[in-house]
Amino acid sequence: MKKTILSWSFILFATLGFSQVLKPVKIDSLVTISLPANFTKKDTLGQQIYQGTASLGYIVVIRAENAANNKPLNKEKDLKKVFESFADGIRKQSRNGSIMNPRDTTIGKLEARVFTLRVDNSASTGEAPQLRQFILLYTQEATYTIEYFYPEARADLAKAELKEFTGSIKLAADLKRNDQYVSNAKGLSTPLKIALYGGAPLIIIIIVIAMRRKKRLAAEG
Repeated sequence: MKKTILSWSFILFATLGFSQVLKPVKIDSLVTISLPANFTKKDTLGQQIYQGTASLGYIVVIRAENAANNKPLNKEKDLKKVFESFADGIRKQSRNGSIMNPRDTTIGKLEARVFTLRVDNSASTGEAPQLRQFILLYTQEATYTIEYFYPEARADLAKAELKEFTGSIKLAADLKRNDQYVSNAKGLSTPLKIALYGGAPLIIIIIVIAMRRKKRLAAEG
């Protein structure tokens, strides 16, 4: 899948500049994303690839079915490892690419990873540096790669369209966190930790003091 994603880096940006209104498109029954009216769709090797030229950037959305023998992710930290592995694989396969501003976010009830890949081949090819904005969504059934890329020189101009595109991602209401990893168990909250490890001993001490005081008063009486 990563090689497929990288192959779109060679799009001719001369095709950009024609106004394309983004319209909602159902990627499947769970995910809807707004795409340019001129988008095309390809089905290949268990992947559905949507691509189209927007006004200031190029959009690619890939839905890839996860292998049938994939073990379900157990915990949140396992999901984060998937995100990190994906971003690192993209960086390694992209010549002169570097990851910028990686962060976790939430779309609907799911966790997602957002990062920017800056590709600078200007020294070897003369191409202007490109910025590729990635959003990665992972469920037990499929992985969704959502990308918007454009020349770095257009970064300010592309902000509004990028915001419109990323803000258009809609998920089905029944998609929940356990569609990403099995366990919803969380560590103890800070107040609860204080109660258990700080407050409980204090309560025991108070009880002991009260019992001793009661015995002393009884003896004096």
